[in-house]
Formats: sequence, structure tokens, C-alpha cells
Amino acid sequence: MSMYRNEDILETINMIRNENLDIRTITMGISLFDCVSEDNARLCDKIYDKITRTAENLVKTGEELEKIYGVPIIHKRISLTPISLIGGNSTPDGYVKIAKTLDRAAENLGVNFIGGYGALVQKGMTKGASALLDSIPQALTETNRLCSSVNVASTKAGINMDAIIRCGNIVKELALRTKDQDSIGCAKFVVFANAPEDNPFMAGAFCGMGEPETVINVGVSGPGVVASAIKRAGDCDLSQLAEVVKKTAFKITRVGQLVAREAADRLGVPFGIIDLSLAPTPAIGDSVARILEEMGLERCGGWGTTACLALLNDAVKKGGVMASSHVGGLSGAFIPVSEDEGMIAAAASGGLTLQKLEAMTAVCSVGLDMIAIPGDTSADVICGIIADEISIGVVNTKTTAVRVIPAYGKSVGDSVKFGGLLGEAPIMAVSTDSPARFIHRGGRIPAPIHSLKN
Repeated sequence: MSMYRNEDILETINMIRNENLDIRTITMGISLFDCVSEDNARLCDKIYDKITRTAENLVKTGEELEKIYGVPIIHKRISLTPISLIGGNSTPDGYVKIAKTLDRAAENLGVNFIGGYGALVQKGMTKGASALLDSIPQALTETNRLCSSVNVASTKAGINMDAIIRCGNIVKELALRTKDQDSIGCAKFVVFANAPEDNPFMAGAFCGMGEPETVINVGVSGPGVVASAIKRAGDCDLSQLAEVVKKTAFKITRVGQLVAREAADRLGVPFGIIDLSLAPTPAIGDSVARILEEMGLERCGGWGTTACLALLNDAVKKGGVMASSHVGGLSGAFIPVSEDEGMIAAAASGGLTLQKLEAMTAVCSVGLDMIAIPGDTSADVICGIIADEISIGVVNTKTTAVRVIPAYGKSVGDSVKFGGLLGEAPIMAVSTDSPARFIHRGGRIPAPIHSLKN
């Protein structure tokens, strides 16, 4: 007797064909600690050899699984040990050489993105981390598939304001260096609080200190599936609505679990986690904002938006953890403006503001993500945006992040267009009141009292 009912199989087929269900990414995490060398050229050679040898069959395996199960696997990606931890005494120029090595390996393997070009500086900054931060603008400008992240805060350590100042300046320089491409360099750089070590999603993916030598982490996605389920449920009460979302998230996660296990077995590496995040795309019918509107909002961004998102995020997590014993990464609802058709429409109409987005990040899975702002926004204001968002993560013991794009030469009324999953976004208004005096006090904002749990 089959373990699957015919109606379950047909329902899954409909999810894939008509509701944009996909495996957003299979991400292979690779430890680079055994590549350490005092000679930069030797370090680059060892890194290239390790990545290309270990991930040799990643893309092929993903393509085979697509054919076997009929589930689209949108991206194949690689996450690495944070490069500042294995860079030794590298100079900024040396780190740029490492960056180009990573990009060359990614191109050779045919993966979409490679992440881990970053540092963990929540409590302080080593010489290696400082040199890597200096290299980020050039590294991301002169590569195509490389992504970078910096963890500037944690609930245990507090907030490193000196690191935030550095990151604000990096964002501005990236915007200038890639001005001819709508400042796309900023889309490959993210600033974190409480960054997870097993996140398969870019630009924040890295292979953390506690991860195996090699590991497979899978990110699933299905905003369209959830929106359709809510629509079918009709005018039920909120408890019933939560049940609908929970059951739908369970089904989505089971598909991811099946693919993840098979990928890990075929590649001969451990299975890590399923990240059950609802990751939208610019495609019609694949939007988190439209889920919120299907729940009863006139427009995403209006009053009630944060409450809808809180219900959605919680129900997604509850359904997902029943479907897999190894749920991790970010796991919940993403609200990247440029990557979500409904968010784009709400922001363009003025219904969704930057302030409302910040409130929404208190109850969802990431933070202020893929938001385009005027190109003349000062570095100090960008630092203030980062500090505010990071504070939400630290105080609430959750992951938050900022990926903001000060589009060079553009202002409110204009838009940026990146194409692909990165989509497009209207330039959103930003208060120009300066937090400079506060920001440049520097130092560390102490950890909150509830961090003392030992």
C-alpha cells in the first residue's frame, strides 16, 4: 500500500504547476579551515581545489532531482567558513584575490551564488576581519557570484557600533562603485544581528563554526501555495486561518525534506537543515504581501499588517517543525521589497513605508531587505537604519538583517531594476534627520539584561 494518498500527490502537482511551489535553493556548506596557509597564493589554490572538488556534483545532482521529483530547484549555492577566519595575515588586496578565487570556483561549478565572504565582529574586530571589511567594496564590485555578510551584533554580545559605522561606509562605496548597474553591489552585502550558522539563503549564507566538514542545507518556498490555501478557506476565523497556514507549511516542508535527504545521500554528505522560509519572487502569484492581503488587508502596509505577518510567521514555523526534525536557518516569512511583486506595488503606491517595514521586521524572519533608498542618503543615516534594525534583533533574541540600496543618482519617484530573483524596487523615502552624534560615539551597546541566562 502506498504511503501517499492520490489526492496528496495531485495536490502537490497542483502546487508546483499553478502555485509556484519550488525548492528555492540547495546550498552546500563547506569548511575551509584545512585550507589555511600563510602564503596568499597557496591559500587561494587550496581554497579553489577544496571547493571545486567537494561541490563537483552539486549542480548535476540538483538537476537530476528536478527531473525525478518534478520540483523546480531554482538555485544551487555554496556557503563557506567566514573568510576572515581563514584569511590569516592577508591584506585587503590579498582578500580581494581570495574573493576572485571564490568567484572563479563558483563559475567553474555553475552555481548561482557563493557566500561566506564575511566576518563575525559582534564583540570586536581582529586584524583579519578589519582587512576583510576594507576589501568588501572592491571584492563585490569585481566579482559576479560572490555574496558577503557581516554579523555586527548578538543578544549575548550587544551591538558593535564601530562595526556598524564601517558597514554604513561599505554600503555607500558599493553604491558608488556599481552606480552604472543601479548600485547592485549593495544587493550582495548584508549586515546581521544573531546570524544563523546554517542559513542557505543569500546574501547571508555561511558555514558556521559548529557545522560539519560538508553539509547540505535546503531552503523551500511557497508563498503562492499559502495564498491559495487561504483563499480556499474563505471567511474563517483567525484560529482556523492559522490552522490552514500551518497545514500548508507542513506539506511544503515535507517536499523540501524529501529533496534534501535525497540530495545529501547522492552527494555523500550530511543533511543539515530545512529552512522553511516563505521566500517570494517578483513573479505574479509568488508574493508574501499578497498573502497578507488575502488574509484581509486592503493593502500591505496598512494597519493590521504587522498582526497578519505575526500570525503567518508563527503558523509557518509550527507547521514546518512538525514536518522535519531539523528546521533551521531563518524559517518564516521574508519581506524583501524588490523581490516581492506585492511589496513592490505597495511601496510604489505609498502604502508601505520604511517605518512600517521596520515594525514588520519585529515579527518576521529577517529584516529590512532589498530596500532601495535615495542615492544621496548619508552614511550616517544608513548607519542609523542598520542600528535600529539590529537593535530589534538583539532585544528580541532573533535574527535581523539589513540589505539596503542607496541607488546612486536616484531619488523618490525613481526605481531600480536588477532582473532575476533580485527584481526591481521603487526608491523609498527616508528621513534625513541625522543620527551622526549618536552613531559616532562608537563603542558597544551592551547586551540586554535577558542575555544573562547561564
